[in-house]
Amino acid sequence: MLAFPSAKINIGLNVVEKRNDGFHNIESIFYPIDLTDVLEVIEDKKNKLTKNKIKFTSSGFECGEKNNLCIRAYSLIDRDFNLPPVRMHLHKNIPVGAGLGGGSSDAAFTIKLLNEIFGLNLTVKKMQNYASKLGSDCAFFIENKPAFCFERGDRFEEIRLDLSKYFLVLINPGIHINTAEAYRNIKPAKPKKQIKELIKLPLLKWEKYVFNDFEKNIFSKYPQIKKIKENFYKQGAIYSSMTGSGSSVYGIFNKETKIKNLPERCFIWYQSH
Repeated sequence: MLAFPSAKINIGLNVVEKRNDGFHNIESIFYPIDLTDVLEVIEDKKNKLTKNKIKFTSSGFECGEKNNLCIRAYSLIDRDFNLPPVRMHLHKNIPVGAGLGGGSSDAAFTIKLLNEIFGLNLTVKKMQNYASKLGSDCAFFIENKPAFCFERGDRFEEIRLDLSKYFLVLINPGIHINTAEAYRNIKPAKPKKQIKELIKLPLLKWEKYVFNDFEKNIFSKYPQIKKIKENFYKQGAIYSSMTGSGSSVYGIFNKETKIKNLPERCFIWYQSH
């Protein structure tokens, strides 16, 4: 059975406070986009082993088996349901470590596939509970709808936001940003107004009011990422931002736009309206 785990972009990202457990509370809008991986899971009836029940292969962007979230998702569900062995293939179209949530999405869609294939009758809430054990933003991808996300990014409320009439461009320059590094110089602060209120403003005003707190430090260390955002605005973007803790940057345009002056060896993706 096939599934198409989608990437997400962050529209605004505020680091609100440091938690006692060492993590941070954030506030952000998570918005799914049509950039997807391809995940296939089928029952492996030839495998009679009670251990090593997963045969995992991958293609596309390198992701490897070690700590792979698809494998971890299977193992998590297997503990409670003693699942049959499976063969699993993941084709990675979403760049890895790019602030797009690709690995988290793969994990969530694995849970959904296993639920469907083996008739586990898991509710949405139960699947979200499993997903939240695998990563802060994994649970979002169970329903995979635009949401205001808060606390560790693992709590969310659905919002109305539709960007389908716009043209979206995303560029990843291939720079891997370590999450711990991204948080290192952040000074948490509660915003005067929550992002879920700010996005109700006309899109033309987002540039002035909707920010990603990671940009300042990341742009200072990696000016080539800052240049991508500046280039989007020069070419007519209504709004542009880095997503997550980087290094991907997206631009929202009123009309189809062919981006010029691209970074060398970058990944670029266009979503038309």
